[in-house]
Parts: sequence; C-alpha cells; structure tokens
Amino acid sequence: MSAMIVDVLKAFAIGICASAPLGPAAILVLQKSLSYGHRAGFYTGLGATTIDTTYATLSIFALAWTQDFINTYEYTIYLIGGLIVALLGAAMAFKDPFRKLKNGNPSRGASIKDYAEAVLTALSNPGAAFVMFALFAFFNINAGRSGFSVLPIILGVAAGSMAYWFTFSYIFSKIRNVIKMSALVWLSRIAGIIVMIIGIALLGEGTFQLFFNKV
Repeated sequence: MSAMIVDVLKAFAIGICASAPLGPAAILVLQKSLSYGHRAGFYTGLGATTIDTTYATLSIFALAWTQDFINTYEYTIYLIGGLIVALLGAAMAFKDPFRKLKNGNPSRGASIKDYAEAVLTALSNPGAAFVMFALFAFFNINAGRSGFSVLPIILGVAAGSMAYWFTFSYIFSKIRNVIKMSALVWLSRIAGIIVMIIGIALLGEGTFQLFFNKV
C-alpha cells in the first residue's frame, strides 16, 4: 500500500511537470485567463489535462506501440498540428479578445470552445508524448501495470495537471485586474504571435522532413 501511495505522489508530480513547460497550450491558457478570467483559463487547461492523461495512459498500456505510431507519422502530425497551431495563433494575435471586457462583461465564463482549442493544440505537439514517457522513466514508475492498479496512477497524473492549470489560470486571471487594458491587448497579441511562430516552425519542420525523406 505504501508503494502505491508513493507512486500516486510521483504521478501527481508527473502531471505538474508535464504541464509546466511554456508551450502552445500554456500560452493559450494564459491568453484565455487574461481575456476571460479564471474559469475560462482553467477550462482551457482541462483540455491540456485530457491529452496529458491520455499520454499517461498510453505510457502505461501501450508504450512501444505509441512510440512506433509517433515515429511513423511524426512529420504528418507536425504538418497538421503546425497548421492548426499557426491558425490558432493568428486568431489570437489579430482579434481583440477584450472586446467584451470593454463592453462591461468582465468574464464570459468557461466555453467548450476553450476546451476544444486546448485539446487540438496539445495534440499538435507529439513531443509531449515523449516528455510523458521520459517522466515515467525518470520517476521510476513501472509501465507494466495492468487492471485497476493503473487507475490511481492515471488519476494522480490528471490531478497534478489540473492542480497546475488551476493555479496558473488563477494567478494570471488576477494579474489582469491590475494591468491596463492596452497592456493586456499587447500581451494577448504577443502570446498569439508566439503560438503562430511555433505553429509555422512545426509546419516547416514537417514539410522539410517529408521533402528531405522523399529526396
């Protein structure tokens, strides 16, 4: 029992570590938190949590198969994912997400669109799966579990990721209350430009590698 508790705590730490890097998903959560408040930011983070938990499940049940799949379709994932991320970044950079704030509606609450955007953004980054595999190896959690013994591990990863995004979105939703509107607009646009650049880089990587492999 004590070994299981230790593994659950490790899984909780894995959930935090997998969420912490400042990638496209984190920037999206940042933008939603600044634009629409804590609930919208946290709901966006839940989309990233869904993908992290999926990768954690695959790490336990189908590590070898998942690695083969990603290796086989890596550049296709880069192409499709890069296009999605670039378009999402362009939308973030060139629209005014604070229009409703200016009209006196400081928070529109959570939206299924926020969740879906985060899911697509997280899926576009196949490297996140390798990060999850590496974290399982680093924390020395046995990936050969079966049956109900894997459930506490999966829930631990999900809890860690949710705790991180709850805190992340809460902090930045409070920051927006002490920053001028013009500064928030520019922060949102800069975040969108960063996401767009990441998407273009992924798209370019996929295009280059596909062309190089064919040649």
